[in-house]
Amino acid sequence: MSRSETLEPVGGPLWTRPMQVLTALFLAGIAVTLYRFVMGIGAIANLNDGYAWGAWKPISVIVFTSMASGGYATALLLYVFNRRKYAAVSRTAILTSALGYTTGVIVLGIDIGRPWNFWRIVNPGWWNFHSVLLEVAVCISTYIIFLWLEMAHPLLEGAGQSGQWSFRELARRLTPALDSAYPFIVAMAIVLPTMHQSSLGSLFLLAGVRVHPFWQTPLVPLLFLFSCYVMGYAFVVLTSLLSSLAWRRPLEMEALTSLSRVMSSIVAAFVLVRLGDLAWRGQLTRLSVDGWSLLFYAELLLLAVPAVLSFGLDRHASPQKLFLLAASTLLGGSLYRLDTSLVAFMPGAQWRYFPSVLEMLVTIGFAALAVMGYIAIVKRFPILPGVRHAGAHA
Repeated sequence: MSRSETLEPVGGPLWTRPMQVLTALFLAGIAVTLYRFVMGIGAIANLNDGYAWGAWKPISVIVFTSMASGGYATALLLYVFNRRKYAAVSRTAILTSALGYTTGVIVLGIDIGRPWNFWRIVNPGWWNFHSVLLEVAVCISTYIIFLWLEMAHPLLEGAGQSGQWSFRELARRLTPALDSAYPFIVAMAIVLPTMHQSSLGSLFLLAGVRVHPFWQTPLVPLLFLFSCYVMGYAFVVLTSLLSSLAWRRPLEMEALTSLSRVMSSIVAAFVLVRLGDLAWRGQLTRLSVDGWSLLFYAELLLLAVPAVLSFGLDRHASPQKLFLLAASTLLGGSLYRLDTSLVAFMPGAQWRYFPSVLEMLVTIGFAALAVMGYIAIVKRFPILPGVRHAGAHA
């Protein structure tokens, strides 16, 4: 049975109570965004000369895009290592990646302040080749295009089943061309995030002593790459479990359990590299019971405990256990990235920063937009497993 035959739209009305709440949050974020462009960023943000990067970059870009790396991380298993069992969750992974990256870049445009100048990036003659942010900007912008090209298959399948002749004809014409280009699309969708996720870590090498020694290391690009795999897998597991619960879809337990074991293996590598790096730089002896040490312990516990427990998982593991392990891993990875990019950033004792309510409302509003997009797409296009009726053959 082909994947398109086992995946179905959820169906049902779009304008439900959850969508109404999410729409309200998104509109509140839009209102604050408009106010920001009229009155200036200082009217809504607690930024200052010490903290020029507030919550938007660390949360919306550095943390959220790592959560949205499930499409990239799953593609590595599916296409590079040829593990076909992950095809069952690949569309969920790609959709969450496309929505997460898209909304993250929108929030970044609000932070930049002049998003209408973003088109200048298409001209290499204006590039600053000494900037790490240039590589991040080019890669992320290009990656979004390839993510939505990866999403074109389910979108065209949905169009092919439409009652509109024009949509069916469009799907018939475009699908062969998409199939021909798909190997190149997948290749680019693997190469680009490998580059920009590690480069996000490289940004903090430039901060030097302004990042606490527990997090400032030459290995931060590698640790950022490991953390995006870990968080991407965890987010795919959580999204699949919650989608199954919300819409009574069958669970792909073989794929999700195996994904959790892969996740635990990478967490183990992450923890070993992290501890080895601290030992190599003489930082292990500085661990005590102060605030910085407690942050490190929290990261370690949230990541290491589920990793150890995940090694013993088999196909009979309960969804509840998978959920708890993935949630803990996601929190641990998020805490590591947030600590590196914001909490452990020390511009000077005279500077203080805590995000304002309005800053967080923008982040929450566009996160709500991503959830709205996910709900709308899974209800209208074949993303999730179809309901298995009695007597049907798998």
